[in-house]
Amino acid sequence: EILYENEYFPQRPLSALVASKVYYHLGEFDDSLTFALGAGDLFDASSKSEYVETIISKCIDKYITLRVQQSEDNSDECVIDSRLQDVVERMFKRCYEDGEFKQAIGIALEARRLDVIEEIISKGQAAELLSYVLEVSMTLVLNLDFRNKVLRLLVELYKNLAETDYVSISQCFVHLNDPDSASQMLQDLMDKGDDYYLLMAYQIAFDLEENATQEFLQKVVKKLPVASSTYHEKRDAEAMETDETENALESRNSVYHSAVTFANAFMHAGTTSDDFLRQNLEWLARATNWSKFSATAALGVIHKGHLSQGLNLLQPYLPQEGTSGSPYSEGGSLFALGLIHANHGAGVLEYLREALKNALKNTENDVLQHGACLGLATAGMATGNDEIYKELETVLHNNNAVAGEAAGIAMGLVMLGTAKSDSITQMLDYAHDTQHEKIIRGLAIGISLIMYGKEEAADNVVEQLSRDKDPILRYGGIYTVAMAYCGTGNNKAIRHLLHVAVSDVNDDVRRAAVTALGFILFKTPKQVPRIVQLLSESYNPNVRYGATLALGISCAGTGLMEAIELLEPMTKDPVDYVRQGAFISLAMILIQQNDVINQKVSSTRKLYEKIINDKHEDAMAKFGAVLGQGIIDAGGRNVTISLQSRSGHLNMPAIVGMAVFTQFWYWFPLTHFLSLSFTPTAIIGLNKELKAKPSLFAYPATTKPPTTNVVEKVATAVLSTTAKAKARAKKSEKEKGVLDMDVMDIADDKKDISMDHVKKEEDKDEVKDDKKGKKKREEAYEILENMARVLPAQLQYISFSESSRYVPVKKGVVGGILMMVDKTPGEPEELILPSAPVEKEAPPPEPFEYPFDEK
Repeated sequence: EILYENEYFPQRPLSALVASKVYYHLGEFDDSLTFALGAGDLFDASSKSEYVETIISKCIDKYITLRVQQSEDNSDECVIDSRLQDVVERMFKRCYEDGEFKQAIGIALEARRLDVIEEIISKGQAAELLSYVLEVSMTLVLNLDFRNKVLRLLVELYKNLAETDYVSISQCFVHLNDPDSASQMLQDLMDKGDDYYLLMAYQIAFDLEENATQEFLQKVVKKLPVASSTYHEKRDAEAMETDETENALESRNSVYHSAVTFANAFMHAGTTSDDFLRQNLEWLARATNWSKFSATAALGVIHKGHLSQGLNLLQPYLPQEGTSGSPYSEGGSLFALGLIHANHGAGVLEYLREALKNALKNTENDVLQHGACLGLATAGMATGNDEIYKELETVLHNNNAVAGEAAGIAMGLVMLGTAKSDSITQMLDYAHDTQHEKIIRGLAIGISLIMYGKEEAADNVVEQLSRDKDPILRYGGIYTVAMAYCGTGNNKAIRHLLHVAVSDVNDDVRRAAVTALGFILFKTPKQVPRIVQLLSESYNPNVRYGATLALGISCAGTGLMEAIELLEPMTKDPVDYVRQGAFISLAMILIQQNDVINQKVSSTRKLYEKIINDKHEDAMAKFGAVLGQGIIDAGGRNVTISLQSRSGHLNMPAIVGMAVFTQFWYWFPLTHFLSLSFTPTAIIGLNKELKAKPSLFAYPATTKPPTTNVVEKVATAVLSTTAKAKARAKKSEKEKGVLDMDVMDIADDKKDISMDHVKKEEDKDEVKDDKKGKKKREEAYEILENMARVLPAQLQYISFSESSRYVPVKKGVVGGILMMVDKTPGEPEELILPSAPVEKEAPPPEPFEYPFDEK
């Protein structure tokens, strides 16, 4: 040290290097770093020794800390030691030489070095690295201001590629909340006058519809020229039977009646199939009060998305001038109208606003106001409409518990993700003034929705709510964490939730804290069973219930065995509502699974039947089992629950729907919000005229893909009884003209599946029938004569044959609606029609009226 400090000593760098190594071996890494910087070029950053690796790691950590501090202070003056900067630059150079571009990108993002990111992209495989930067920036970069700078840079870099990546650019615009740029890009694509760019514009439009908020879409549309609209619809849902469940439960019990109503609505969500309701009018007539409200609102779930016919279908139940019907059926019908137009409310917002104004003329008509608030908010979700917000505020200030609760939630839904401080302040002030717990709870959830997706920008609100003496507002603080950090896996948020889960004195708050873990971690579901394992064994039943929902929310649609193994013992929990949570969550996890994919499906279905038919079982547990039946077969078995889109974006309606659904603990009618989480599972290919080509699609293999060292093909072992049962089932279904979506043949090898045609493989598995001693061949693929469902887990097996006539204009992730490029446009096309070849769209189902008495 003395030699190094001597300015006249000729070997000062060598002295520094020796001192650095001495301190390193003493474990004094900060001092070791200081002297290593003084060693100059003698410190060889390219060396692979443990000493060098440790010092570089310390150097990078210190550099990142200083860069972040410099960025947050908005200081242009460089306060970073030039020697430290030099070591980091040499490290970047080493990464370039070794081809470790992704490592360099990670460090550059943490150090907020946009110039380095741009340089890395220019040196490597640009398209691949850009995708990596986009993915990492949306998951690991927590500072929103810097993330937006990264996204702006990515937009420019995507434009400079040899083949501009318009789809990724549109994703950046959504994250940046920049509808003007998105609109301009769509206009530019259409102005090019080329079929390829027209298809690209359509593809981006479909992606925006899936990923962007309603407010964003409205702003995009306003900037585009007016054009005629095209309506495309295809439904092939299986008919679900709920008669057995209905007969097993006492229909005059409002809990059971509501449970069957919800289950039937989920089973037929979006299918427009209301046959069960039409065939059980006598059973429906037994509905009373809020059961009547829920039964009418169920029509909105069943006809969800049927935008062109929503008002016609609900006409018998909607409030009529000059007549006074049941406020429960009228309120339920307004909620149903909102559910039909959920997140697509442009066509009915004015109608619902007028209905709310009329309901306010009689301040005692709280049921009608309740339904109008929920319907208006569901249709006007994330519009940020100040006028609607003020109308809902009027309902709130009437201080009616029933209407006020709905108004509080509705205010949050309308201002979803806006983070408007004025709104939050007003809602919080009123929550402190009112004495109604229902209103406080509605406002608490509403505040959490306003902070949706805001991450660290929500920390002040979270802190304020978490310190409140009112447990209901602390409960709202937990949901604010869940909404603000949903899908981020943020460690700070997880630590906060775990701390509250074991320390808060209120059971509701503790339950919410555990439940909220599911929202934070749904992008990494495999982590959740390990995190909640101890909580699932807690002495506190509320904590155990929260653990069930956390597993269900985060692992929805995955069939994750670790989660199922935790939930199965909880179906036998001594507390009825813990069993209820376990039944619901099992259905969420097993939705769109079958016995081949997951062996627990059949046993879970039988468990539901056993619980429902057990006369000694508690009502709460039965409610969960009935809901489970509806969820596991949701949407005619053609939907899954997915809180993120196929492109990895947060699925806003699904997340919000799930969050409000969990409030059914306090208020059953909110159960219908789960339908917002249902996501169709299908691949639909469209040409430039938005017509579908024949998409004959076989189910991809669900067995483990073979590795390169496979030397022998082993026949699939199937019991003779199972083989016979499958054969009988397939024969029976073929005779009916229906193909059971659960009866699948499984391929041993992962094959490429063409959207244009599927060839039957010559190589087929052999299955031996033990009794007859004969061998029969099991086909590698099963061809489905419709646009088939494709589960998120199956997307990895989908590819497009090089010889196919059609290929998607969108590269990378497939699924949902795909615009297809026709390689041979001169040849005639064979197209799929939504139904039998007719000149116009098939008429909607005739509306019918529930036989409710008008009391």
